[in-house]
Amino acid sequence: MPPAEAQHAAIAVFAKAPVPGVVKTRLIPVLGAERAARLQAAMIRRVVTAAVEAGLGPVSMWCWPDTAHLLFQDLHARLGVELRSQCDGDLGQRMLHCFASLCRAGPALLVGSDCPTLDGCALRRASDSLRAGADAVFLPAEDGGYVLAGLRHAEPCLFEGLQWGGSNVMAATRARLERLAWRWAEPLRLWDVDRPEDVERLRVSGLMSEWFLENGA
Repeated sequence: MPPAEAQHAAIAVFAKAPVPGVVKTRLIPVLGAERAARLQAAMIRRVVTAAVEAGLGPVSMWCWPDTAHLLFQDLHARLGVELRSQCDGDLGQRMLHCFASLCRAGPALLVGSDCPTLDGCALRRASDSLRAGADAVFLPAEDGGYVLAGLRHAEPCLFEGLQWGGSNVMAATRARLERLAWRWAEPLRLWDVDRPEDVERLRVSGLMSEWFLENGA
C-alpha cells in the first residue's frame, strides 16, 4: 500500500483547437472537415470530463495554438480547469515543458484527446502506479505510441529525438527508461482514433453513440 501522504497526480490534457481542416486531417476522407472537427471537440470534452471526475489532482488543459477557442473557454467555465497555452516546438518539447511546469509540485499525468477508452478508472490506475513508487507510468497505444505518460520528474531524454506519430515511440521510450534505470508501469493498453478505420471501430464500440447519432456518421 502507498503511504498515506503519497500525492495523487495532477492531470494535464493536451488539446488542439477543433478547427475544420486543421485537426483530424486523416479522418477527413471519411467524415469531412466539419465532422472531423466536431469529433475532435467531442473527444476533448470526454477526456477533460473524465479527468475532472477521476477526483485526482488539479486538471489543466494545455491548448494549441492558444486558449482562445470557445470550447476551451467553455470547459474552463463549466469544469474549472486551468487553461495554459502549449509552448513552441515539436511534440516532445511541448510535453517536456508541460512536465517541467507541473512536476515542480508533484507527480503529473499527461494525456491527449484521441483515446475514447481513457476513463477515470484508467487515470486512477496510472496515478496509483506513481503513488506506489514507480518513477513513470505509460499507457501504450495499439499503434505503437502511448496515450498517457506520467512522471515524478521531468526528464528530457524521454522526449528528445523521437519520431512522433510512428509505430516505435513506446518501444524507444522503454529503451530510454531502461537506460535511466527507472521503475515504470504499464497498467493498460488502449487504442486511439487517428485513422479512417478507427472511426468504424469507435462507432461499433458504442462509446460515443450520441455523437454518431447527432452527426449522422
